[in-house]
Amino acid sequence: MKNIKFLILSLLSLSMMVSCIDDDNDELTGGATTGGLISLNNAAIGYVVGNGATYTASGNIYQGKVKTVNVDIYKSFTSSASGNSTEEILYDSVAITDTELGTNAPFSTSFTYEDLIEGLTLDGSPLPASDSELNIGDYWTLRYESTLDNGEVVAGAAITKVSVGTRFAGLYRCLEAEYYRIGVLTYTASDWPSETTIESVDATTYRVVEYFGAFNGNEWYFQIDENDKISYPDETPSGDAQTGNGQPLITCESNAGDFGDVPCGSATNYVERDDVNGEDKLYMTFGYYTSGSGPRTFYQVMEKIVE
Repeated sequence: MKNIKFLILSLLSLSMMVSCIDDDNDELTGGATTGGLISLNNAAIGYVVGNGATYTASGNIYQGKVKTVNVDIYKSFTSSASGNSTEEILYDSVAITDTELGTNAPFSTSFTYEDLIEGLTLDGSPLPASDSELNIGDYWTLRYESTLDNGEVVAGAAITKVSVGTRFAGLYRCLEAEYYRIGVLTYTASDWPSETTIESVDATTYRVVEYFGAFNGNEWYFQIDENDKISYPDETPSGDAQTGNGQPLITCESNAGDFGDVPCGSATNYVERDDVNGEDKLYMTFGYYTSGSGPRTFYQVMEKIVE
């Protein structure tokens, strides 16, 4: 009899343990079964002024016990100059047809500049018809709301930020490089930093942050024209004279006789576009001149880093 009682108690204990485990599993998966959880593929999109491209924002919806049947996408615009934002309006409504339990149902929406500005007003005026009137740093925000099969609407925390910039801004790696000090090859690509940051100033002007070739502690500027030719302005956007390592900047045009060790002419100072992978290359020749000992010249090939 004692053995039977012991067996019954053991079975009751095991049953309680299984019940607890089931409860724990329900608790752990509760977030997945409530529905409406959005995972974005691209939380940040760079809008390139003047390229007329079509962009796509996309993501996935996890289908738990409560299904998501629709995603509404709202848009708004924020000015970098004033900090003011437009109203938020509905841009797109995407029906979710894949409602099988446990799937990650995809969704996407595509847009052009005309799509982004339609219906939005900033400080009482519509957004400009031409993107050339935008400022670097302006941005749109896309916000997502999920409609569940029980009628509930869930506003998720995920957003997509569509920031105004230019194509050639970003992080770059050095593929080739030479630095000559008074005609002597002193540094090569291995001496360049692993990453160089290039920022947009306006539609054609770029700021190089921290590194002048292999030398840190610098900030300087170059321009890319409509023919993808690279040039170096005499002055910074603030009106100061361009320098490198604190010395006057020189170029193939300003000091042709000082660039005998590195390429000039058609062999350099141009962009090689990569329209497939986005790994654009910048071929650049520049330098600086010290009054005491003469020129320092650089040649570098920089490749855009694409994540």
